[in-house]
Amino acid sequence: MLASRFAALFGRRRGAAQLAADALSWAIGVCFAVFGRYDFQARPVNPSGLAFAVAVAVFAQTACGYALGLYNGRWRYGSFEEIVAVVRAVAVTTALLVAVDLAAPGVRPIPLSTTGAGGVAALVVMSAVRYAWRLQIDRLRRPTGEEATRVVVFGAGDAGWQLISSMMGNRESAYYPVALIDDDQTKGKLRLMGVPVVGGRDAIPRAAADYDATVLIVALPSADAALINELTAFADQAKLAVKVLPPLSEMFDDHVDVSHVRDVSEADLLGRHQIEVDLDAMAGYINGRRVLVTGAGGSIGSELCRQVHRLGASELIMLDRDESALHGVQLAVHGHGLLDSSDLVLADIRDIEAMNRILATRRPDVVFHAAALKHLPLLESHPGEAVKSNVWGTLTVLQAAAANGVERFVNISTDKAADPTSVLGYSKRIAERLTAHFAYETDWCYVSVRFGNVLGSRGSVLTTFQAQVDAGGPLTVTHPDVTRYFMTVQEAVQLVVQAGAGGQPGDVLVLDMGQPVRIADVAARLASQAKRPLKIVFTGLRAGEKLHEQLLAQGEPDHRPAHPLVSHARVEPLWPTDALSLDAWAPSAEVRQQLRALCAHSSIIRAS
Repeated sequence: MLASRFAALFGRRRGAAQLAADALSWAIGVCFAVFGRYDFQARPVNPSGLAFAVAVAVFAQTACGYALGLYNGRWRYGSFEEIVAVVRAVAVTTALLVAVDLAAPGVRPIPLSTTGAGGVAALVVMSAVRYAWRLQIDRLRRPTGEEATRVVVFGAGDAGWQLISSMMGNRESAYYPVALIDDDQTKGKLRLMGVPVVGGRDAIPRAAADYDATVLIVALPSADAALINELTAFADQAKLAVKVLPPLSEMFDDHVDVSHVRDVSEADLLGRHQIEVDLDAMAGYINGRRVLVTGAGGSIGSELCRQVHRLGASELIMLDRDESALHGVQLAVHGHGLLDSSDLVLADIRDIEAMNRILATRRPDVVFHAAALKHLPLLESHPGEAVKSNVWGTLTVLQAAAANGVERFVNISTDKAADPTSVLGYSKRIAERLTAHFAYETDWCYVSVRFGNVLGSRGSVLTTFQAQVDAGGPLTVTHPDVTRYFMTVQEAVQLVVQAGAGGQPGDVLVLDMGQPVRIADVAARLASQAKRPLKIVFTGLRAGEKLHEQLLAQGEPDHRPAHPLVSHARVEPLWPTDALSLDAWAPSAEVRQQLRALCAHSSIIRAS
């Protein structure tokens, strides 16, 4: 309350107060310089000349100050920008004072040697007044620390400085920074707004005990999952809750303040990858083009639609067979769900006639094919559906795209297509090979993109775990040692779009997912955070499921010619008639055998 009243009073009278302070500073500076010239003896001083010089200095400072915005609120009080303006005003005023002194007839108003000294003295007084006033304002704005949560901040860089400034500039702040942690040894004696750097990450437990802190805030928007996991381990030793700043991609700008602080999510612990995408290349093949996204209502498809829309596609065609999913993606992209616009297409990729008609009438330039069945256990029980959707559905879209002049086609695949052992993996491997076939037939940029589990997608392991936590447990894990790759949906889609810009016809582009994560560790972390103890039950690997996934198959080199997080592999093309020879209505065991055999089948490229 006192701070707000002080700020309001200062704000209303700031210009007049600053002008009065600066005028007094010139009077003090000139008098100090003149009297100092005569060893502070009053007798040699010319009082009228001194008064005239002070009047000239005050007049010049006033004129320069208004011209430079010192007295009309242009600069934040005591800021670096304002100090620069003060220096300029003092320099001009000093120069004018010298000119007047030289032009004065007869005896000079003040000794010429004192004009420069007077300007320097006035500048020192002005700066001191501003510094003292700014300290007072900052002191009144600071939280007392009595009710605020005492926090240790990791990161003494720009983000840490902005975060601490945000905390210290708000008396009602929920957080009170007491210590800084930074691994840079050159910052060992640094203080930010009085908050000291007390050591590297291994000093977190000691800092928590010495400063009675209860929260660790990771002030590094660029922190990856490995760093957050390591800091979380140190924080657990010290019984500190951990909060983070979101990645820069989730912020509207680079400015950081306390409102950005949030709890650590599983995405932070599992899937943070620092991605530098070539936005110019991405915009180059999407901006101003017609883009079709199949499976637009799914997790990958809806994020693809959002990013394609942001990149300026002239027309975005969102296709799905699920009307509720289309409603959701229209809300996400356009902010309404009226379901009455031509950008929504309700259709099934299995419908050959419908897909041919849609591509013939809408004439997309780019197709992102995200429609697929993806749940491994379900497809093991119903392999014929994998044939109809993942194989024949993909073939239908490919044929329609090639027949209607689509020159860029991106097929969304999965890491389970690398040396597949499941129906899902077989069907997606065949889809990759079909895509390669059409690439070689047309010589157009038809590529596949392969990656692992996507955090936040429907049916993902984390979604399942969270539902089990909400239900009171137990958490089910297939095997104590099972590992999986993870990536956030935003990161995956950015690299999918990037891959569409950099792939060569027939490439399978494999996204770098970082290090695989042990699923049992994820379950244990969630169980430890639950309100009551939860059991973890190991159910055993399911049919077709691998203990450890791989991103590249045997014989596929890790070749990254265009992007450091994208490997380019090649698969053998598959002739469409070989895929059409599958019998989706045969008994399940026979369908699985057909899929397995077709994956290993060597297809000769025939002349069209």
